[in-house]
Amino acid sequence: MLSLVARLKPYTGAVLLTLVFVLVQVLAELGLPTLMAGIIDRGVMGKNQTAIFTGGLWMAAVALTGAAASIAAAWVSARLAAGYGRDLRSAVFRKATNLTVDEFSRFGAATLITRTTNDVTQVQSFLVMSLRMLASAPLMAVGGVVMALTLDSGLAIVLLLTVPVLILVIVFLARRGVKYFRIVQEKIDRLNLVLRETLTGVRVIRAFDRQDFDSQRFENANLDLASISLKTQKLMAAVMPGMMFAMSLTSVLLVWFGGLRIEAGTLKVGGLMAFLQYAAQILFSLMMLSMLFVLLPRAAVSAGRINDVLSLPEDTPSSGQGSGRSVSPLGAEIEFRDVSFRYAGAEQSALTGISFIVPAGKTTALIGGTGSGKTTLLQLVARFHDATSGQVLVDGLDVKLWSRTALRHRLGLSSQKARLFTGTVAENLRWGDSGAADEILRSALDTAQARDFVEAMGGGLQARIDQAGVNLSGGQKQRLSIARTLVRRPAVLLLDDSFSALDTRTDAALRNSLKQRTPGSTVLLVAQRVATVREADQIVVVDEGRVAGIGTHGELSAACPVYQEIVASQEGREERT
Repeated sequence: MLSLVARLKPYTGAVLLTLVFVLVQVLAELGLPTLMAGIIDRGVMGKNQTAIFTGGLWMAAVALTGAAASIAAAWVSARLAAGYGRDLRSAVFRKATNLTVDEFSRFGAATLITRTTNDVTQVQSFLVMSLRMLASAPLMAVGGVVMALTLDSGLAIVLLLTVPVLILVIVFLARRGVKYFRIVQEKIDRLNLVLRETLTGVRVIRAFDRQDFDSQRFENANLDLASISLKTQKLMAAVMPGMMFAMSLTSVLLVWFGGLRIEAGTLKVGGLMAFLQYAAQILFSLMMLSMLFVLLPRAAVSAGRINDVLSLPEDTPSSGQGSGRSVSPLGAEIEFRDVSFRYAGAEQSALTGISFIVPAGKTTALIGGTGSGKTTLLQLVARFHDATSGQVLVDGLDVKLWSRTALRHRLGLSSQKARLFTGTVAENLRWGDSGAADEILRSALDTAQARDFVEAMGGGLQARIDQAGVNLSGGQKQRLSIARTLVRRPAVLLLDDSFSALDTRTDAALRNSLKQRTPGSTVLLVAQRVATVREADQIVVVDEGRVAGIGTHGELSAACPVYQEIVASQEGREERT
């Protein structure tokens, strides 16, 4: 929580201004009972019209001043909290979008969405309440006690007996609430996860006729959230009735003992009325604190969850070389030097002792069975993961010495599962280069064999793409993904099975076009089909996380059993079809 408070520094002026307005409001409210007592004792009881009129004017002026200060404090604190919430959401969003794959997997998309929206809202709501109440309630309580002691120290004993008990009850309820609110946020995460999986996987759910099962999953998550929320609200609901009962009981005791003191001549009627007002102010300030304590546990849990994301270390290179080191515009050499990698929580390594060089300006293909580690090798180059041991080098420099931003500026990645965004074709292509001219976009479409179907969509570059590209086929999305990568004009092209949804003819045409239009670029591609890798300058065969062979198609066909098996299986498949 304290780390998030430090983020209020840009709003120091607004915080101080709010506190000034709150102080004026409290002083005005503390002055009203004393003015009222003077009107009653000197004006009403003494039948002095002048004292009544003068006291009434003073009360009106003080009340208007307090009201104006209250409105001003509310306005300033609301603007402050809105700006703070905006900045905090932006900070969490920026951090979430820069997490490593391992960090992202540790949190999960559902909880990151909750932390960026619901958790920030909880902190923002607490801030706007606390700026006013956290300042005014203690001042009101202390000021009320001082004024009450000034009026009648004997009668103030009643307050000194009841107030500490109320404070202990509030603290007890707040401590219990922290545990419940933490569970509430976890249940919200679970509900978001189920909802997200339902919406993104609706076609699979319908294809397998699992609507009833999925509805039950959502119902269970929803009931879990409702159940724990009900427990929490029951606990917090006990605060307000308890406070009202305490206020009523205290008022009865004060009137009783106050009446006895008036009868004894040690207290005037106006003094008792003022004392009752101060008692009400003290108890009302405690009620405000109780409301804060209702919000505090949930805000504290939310703040901790937000800080879990924001406290992750920034991506900086281990030395100053990475951010400034240049890569040859004609491509970069990539070297895997005795690289091993194990996913977090996995029992076995995904890669073991991988060593080979991807020559600058050449095409190197990775081929192997499903789960052999081909995609993981590309992810190590892009630093989606870092090698458990060994080194991955780009132009002779370990990728860990590059900042991720500087490294990825040199890379262009196109994956098998192409991800497109809502908008036009041009807007999607300009993810590769926001300033690219239309001619560069058209050239990239030509190279990726995508221009014909884009023109046929109507609107050309301005044709609309629906969310996640659902109005396109798998092959069309892959070709647009490749075109987007080409717009970036990277030194290194990483193609992760990007041709899997293409027919053989389009595959061949695209590879030929790439070779002609990206001369000198380093290409590292993953493929399942031998036809896709046949013409590569170098083929690396990966089998169960190890290198089983390196060479050209002819060399591997003659000397690598694993590659021979792949070739034989695909030739047999082609003959059967």
